[in-house]
Amino acid sequence: SMAWDELTFGREYDLDIFMIVAVDHFNMGAMENKGLNVFNTSCVLARPDTTTDAGFLRVEAVIGHEYFHNWSGNRVTCRDWFQLSLKEGFTVFRDQEFSSALGARTVKRIDDVNKLRTIQFAEDAGPMAHSIRPDSYIEISNFYTPTVYEKGAEVVRMLHTMLGSRCFRLGTDLYFDRHDGQAVTCEDFVRAMEAANSVDLTQFRRWYSQAGTPQLTVTDRYDAAECVYELQVAQSYPATGAASNAPLHAPSRAPLHVPLALGLIDAQGGELCTPDGAVVVSGARTEAAEDNGTVIAHLTEATHVLRFSNVAARPVASLLRGFSAPVNLEFVRPEVDLKVLMLRDSDGFCRWDAAQAFYLLQIRAALAGNATHSSLVEVVGELLALALNAPDDGEAKALLAEMLVLPSDSFLSEQFDPIPVDTLFAARETLAMQLAQALRTQWFAIYHANNTTMAYAPSPVQIARRSLKNTALAYLARLDDALAIQTLAEQFDCADNMTDRAAALRAGVDYPFARGDALRTRLLAEFYAAFSNEALVVDQWFAVQAGSRRAGGAARVVALEAHPAFDVRNPNKVRALYSAFANQGLVSFHARDGSGYQLLADRVAQLNGLNPQIAARLIKPLTAWRRHAAPRRELMRGQLQRLAAQPNLSPDVFELVTKALA
Repeated sequence: SMAWDELTFGREYDLDIFMIVAVDHFNMGAMENKGLNVFNTSCVLARPDTTTDAGFLRVEAVIGHEYFHNWSGNRVTCRDWFQLSLKEGFTVFRDQEFSSALGARTVKRIDDVNKLRTIQFAEDAGPMAHSIRPDSYIEISNFYTPTVYEKGAEVVRMLHTMLGSRCFRLGTDLYFDRHDGQAVTCEDFVRAMEAANSVDLTQFRRWYSQAGTPQLTVTDRYDAAECVYELQVAQSYPATGAASNAPLHAPSRAPLHVPLALGLIDAQGGELCTPDGAVVVSGARTEAAEDNGTVIAHLTEATHVLRFSNVAARPVASLLRGFSAPVNLEFVRPEVDLKVLMLRDSDGFCRWDAAQAFYLLQIRAALAGNATHSSLVEVVGELLALALNAPDDGEAKALLAEMLVLPSDSFLSEQFDPIPVDTLFAARETLAMQLAQALRTQWFAIYHANNTTMAYAPSPVQIARRSLKNTALAYLARLDDALAIQTLAEQFDCADNMTDRAAALRAGVDYPFARGDALRTRLLAEFYAAFSNEALVVDQWFAVQAGSRRAGGAARVVALEAHPAFDVRNPNKVRALYSAFANQGLVSFHARDGSGYQLLADRVAQLNGLNPQIAARLIKPLTAWRRHAAPRRELMRGQLQRLAAQPNLSPDVFELVTKALA
């Protein structure tokens, strides 16, 4: 991280030594301090036999993040708490770029966007919605949020997209030179970008003060006679959430400056907007991006019509390339266009995004009772064929592994209002089982083609292979099949690394058929016996059980609370058990009898006096009560009201409860 920061941002370390301390009991992942960085052990300790690939990548990112704070946070720091995103958003962007440079860039971008869409967009649409530079707070700990961190990073990324790498570096150089040793504001950061590049970012500043997730609604039209293709783009805010119900024309909802990265491709994936091509774009200020074939359209009005001339045949629009802005994109596209994007687009993010949209179409059809799924099986079969022949470069296989995973329960929940809990998660699982059964031979082929015996290394090539292999294993573990059970058991027994062992454990714990009951019991017992002295691995053991898709999760959590390895005073243990249950085990958390809600509220009340910060973070799933139908809506609200009536409520919990009930 030191070498990368010198090369990319020109920042050198200014002390003789770099000191750290790592502790088990720590609320955060880490915290920067000049001369001594404090780490949670989960973010600095890693070995192949105890740490998954994801764990290694997290350690790399967090260590990089805290080191990068030496300049973006310590040498140049915040004037006041309202400027928190000045250091955190900027430093998250820096650590994201660092991880991308060392690993699979496209997959890193997908992972970051997935987190943003699932967690931060939900925050934007809920009672805790706030801008990246909030106007007020009751307890500052509650503003160490995905909005300040992840959305803050997206705002910095938009500047990078709009200015380009070279000009963005000019801006950061000026920012550090001007303000070294000072406590400054977000405005100072933007001013440095303006001064270094002679640009006016007045409208762009609105990203710092406007809460909520903008929505781009797109429609298209092709005129074959004139060879003209048009995209009509409207910018708006959905009327949901405490801070997102103002109309766009209100002062707090003025149009933002949105950089929309896009391309046009033909049916074979050929780029039409190349620098030497004949296509001409009008309707907004546009410029060629650093990637060939991508155009940046600067959207500054409530509506734009982008007109593409000299387009010989109807193209397929590839929109929001690289996720160029933190917006929701509403663009109804036919399946045939989604297939072209999935299989042939040059932008890896848009390929994955098209797959997510395609899967969502299938799930909506299943909920409506008119799905045949033949198209689903056909397209996933084509993706599997690509995976079998993908280059072993650390990028291609990793991308395909991401594309083969259906949208998560958490992401799907954000697509519906009210959330059809009883049918939505079941529809996703039905689709997964159909894919497992229809493509059984191909899943086994993918598994064996990537089940290598080379010595473990957390390298991009090996991580991509394991990701693809374990994606296949997750589908195979949905088969009521002796060979599937044998494959799962053999991987657990023979694994020489935690990535493969944990994947087999997770698949075994979630295995939905009776023939897996004995195996599940054995795997859990042997895993714990082997790693009972490794606190971080025991956390994984708790989390895989609490977050399981199998019903009865509340009872499992209560039983695990009595386990001698569980300690309610240890934040890592609390997160492993309760956060996994409330954020991953959604089938059980949303049990119709409300037992999941009561369990979470009980633990929040208990932790209110022990660790208010952790208690406040746990409560967030309950704050989405308005997005559920009866009886869940009333059950969730009832638990919040019960918490509100508790004596001696901490400011941390009080702020979230009162805002959720307002």
